[in-house]
Amino acid sequence: MKKKIIIVGASHGGHQSILELLSRYEDIDITLFEAGNFVSFMSCGMELYLENSVTDVNAVRNFRPESFPQENVHILNNHQVTKINSDKRTVFVTDLENGKQTEESYDKLILSSGVNPKSLPIAGNELENVYLMRGYDWATKIKSKLENPEVKNITVVGAGYIGIEAAEAAVKAGKHVTLLDVIDRPLGTYLDSELTDIISAHLADKGVEIHTGVKISAFSGQNNKVQFVKSNQGDFPSDVVIQAAGVQPNTEWLKGTVALDERGWIKNDEYLRTNLPDVYAIGDATLAYSIAARKKVPVALATVARREARYLVKHLFEKTPAVPFAGIVGSSALSVFDYHFAQSGLNSFTAERAGVKIACSFYEDTLRPSYVPEDKGNPKVYVKLFFDPETHRLLGGAVLSTYDITAQGNVLALAISHQLKVEDLAEADFFFQPGFDRQWSLLNLAAQHALGEVEFTRK
Repeated sequence: MKKKIIIVGASHGGHQSILELLSRYEDIDITLFEAGNFVSFMSCGMELYLENSVTDVNAVRNFRPESFPQENVHILNNHQVTKINSDKRTVFVTDLENGKQTEESYDKLILSSGVNPKSLPIAGNELENVYLMRGYDWATKIKSKLENPEVKNITVVGAGYIGIEAAEAAVKAGKHVTLLDVIDRPLGTYLDSELTDIISAHLADKGVEIHTGVKISAFSGQNNKVQFVKSNQGDFPSDVVIQAAGVQPNTEWLKGTVALDERGWIKNDEYLRTNLPDVYAIGDATLAYSIAARKKVPVALATVARREARYLVKHLFEKTPAVPFAGIVGSSALSVFDYHFAQSGLNSFTAERAGVKIACSFYEDTLRPSYVPEDKGNPKVYVKLFFDPETHRLLGGAVLSTYDITAQGNVLALAISHQLKVEDLAEADFFFQPGFDRQWSLLNLAAQHALGEVEFTRK
């Protein structure tokens, strides 16, 4: 008899689970339930859509239901899983189109329920033109406002990745953009101040009005439409407000059944098992084991969900998996107008939050030998490294330049995942060609600088 696998959620974790199941097993039947109407929008591609850099909004997705024509795969959108009965090994599912509820049995249940964007708990959230920066429906609404000439002022709440993407798309659409955040600098939870200072100045040069340390008290307006964002720093005129103030796990429906921590993240063990037998949890609704921090931390990334799904399915039918999940580094990248950065592992903010002691080093140079002028492709490059002050084990790093050096972030990720030391990075054997880099590669030089070595000649 075929083993019945139920998957909750059609984003990265759910998609990868189907791919892995089909690749590894034959006698299985797969059903994926997705509460949303659209399967499955890639919110990380929203900026490209808003800037008219995609073929079509309906193509900004991981997969379509028809991507899996196999008879043993069933993908049902508009179907919300509302309850788990672990004793009977069933889930209760509501068809959101007709309200009909069914009870479906499983042999294995994979939870990849993801996260929901946060709305500020303030008055005025119900006003028209107050939007969230996530999902297909919000993407199309925001796009219509960017194309509307009557919309002049757009206020973005939250200066993380999503808020920066929203601000850039709005500036390119010709709007006046105000960027607000409660912390002291844009991207402050992702990058240290040496790098955020550069980015903040660049945002201002591009016309983004930045206000930090802002405490928002309400959204206000007339005729049910937003007109102002009210705060401790005054009222900001706003024809549209885009909230990008973080996410929260989509786990309210699991309370009292699946073990959750105090913030609502699903608790899973080193094998990604929940407290319920044959029920597993992956992706953004869980905490991921960080190789750098050596503990579980919140890392909401597609790459994390896919790696967890690959591991989980590989060991799904083992009574006790042969090995625990190895963990993740947590790497990401972003373009901010003319600048590009990538970061991996820990930084000062995340290390402090995780209780990890770090040492750090900031390195500034040019990409290529100094005899190449800047206007011939030799821009400034910046590297921040984080490492254990006693063992010199690499714990994190970031790179930034107007030249796209984000691939260096992958080098850092590999070094961190293999627990290399600063000394290893200082001596790593990379290529040299003056059309691309220096006699010692950028990360070699940054590591040598971190070790306090005499500076390599710039000639």
